[in-house]
Amino acid sequence: MMQKILHYDIQITKRFVERAIKTTAFRSLRNHGKFLEVSCHGIVWLVGWLSFIWLFNNKELYQIQVNMLIALILDIIVIAVIKALVRRRRPVPMNKLLAVGPDKYSFPSGHVSRAIMIAFILTCIDPVSIIFYPPLFAWVISVSISRVLMERHYILDVLAGAGIGMLEGLFMGLLWFSQSTSSSILASLSDEKRDGGEFHV
Repeated sequence: MMQKILHYDIQITKRFVERAIKTTAFRSLRNHGKFLEVSCHGIVWLVGWLSFIWLFNNKELYQIQVNMLIALILDIIVIAVIKALVRRRRPVPMNKLLAVGPDKYSFPSGHVSRAIMIAFILTCIDPVSIIFYPPLFAWVISVSISRVLMERHYILDVLAGAGIGMLEGLFMGLLWFSQSTSSSILASLSDEKRDGGEFHV
């Protein structure tokens, strides 16, 4: 049964890509796929978020800084473990220039799980202003579709990534550290971060 599911997944993905790249909208999305790939890369987000924590010492930001950092680390670990266990090979792209990828395993999509988790946190757990919702959702959808169009993943990989991202978001909702706990965690990680935004060396 699993072999049949995987076979259908490969065939459906191939047909989707072949037909999608014939349309202007999807072809444009495929052309911007590399940018979208970088925009949701795990290392980029992890390094960027650590820089954000270091540069912006504001008590009002401590909670989102700590919890998002934990969420990003959780996502990287979960995806790495599942990929190591499943070990499904990535698709062989029609365009050989697209063959270079972050790793050789396909299931599940870490980019999609990360995008869904981030969107869940920023809309359901610690909501940003509603004006940011449209670009945020557009980014999530674009990242998800581009993973298939760039032939980095099969459709089933993307769906699994979306499901894992939702579960990670729900887990973070249960785990979510309070403002005081987040401040304590940051204080323990750095001798320089103190209440009031002052720096003591």
